Amino acid sequence: MGRKQAESLGLALQETKIDAIYSSPLKRAFDTAQAIASHHNLTVQVEPDLREMEVGELEGVSIAELGTSFSQFLLKWRQGKGMDKLPGGESVIEMADRVWATIQLIMKRQEEETIVMVRHFFTVVVTICKALEWPLTTFERIRVQTGSISIIDLEDGQTRLVSLGDTCHLKED
Repeated sequence: MGRKQAESLGLALQETKIDAIYSSPLKRAFDTAQAIASHHNLTVQVEPDLREMEVGELEGVSIAELGTSFSQFLLKWRQGKGMDKLPGGESVIEMADRVWATIQLIMKRQEEETIVMVRHFFTVVVTICKALEWPLTTFERIRVQTGSISIIDLEDGQTRLVSLGDTCHLKED
């Protein structure tokens, strides 16, 4: 995410009551969280288990290489709706369990508060699946963009998806 997008995100949330900001330890997520925190006089809390899916041997592999070196695995992965463990990495199920357990701990710590979590594509879509009790295979049908805002309301024992992938704040004037 570019600096301009991160600042636009920060500005979009500047009037929102935010009690805590958590971030993946990865630089782009942390920098984005800082852009939001700068409008709220908050310190970003880094949470290692909010990091993106561990892709193992696929890390840094180009699209062209994926098609040649990992074509059989990718075909099998797509047919199984992405549930297999990535070579040397983790499965969607393992990642979802890691992320959801972390979110549960954060929610217990920050009960009745508004929390911002700056994360990555896979961690966002599996959180939506877990929160709404959708099968994890649904993750492939959810689209969120870099810098978008998704809001899940967990008030009064009810889970509501308030916003999914809102990018209105990123539009150029």
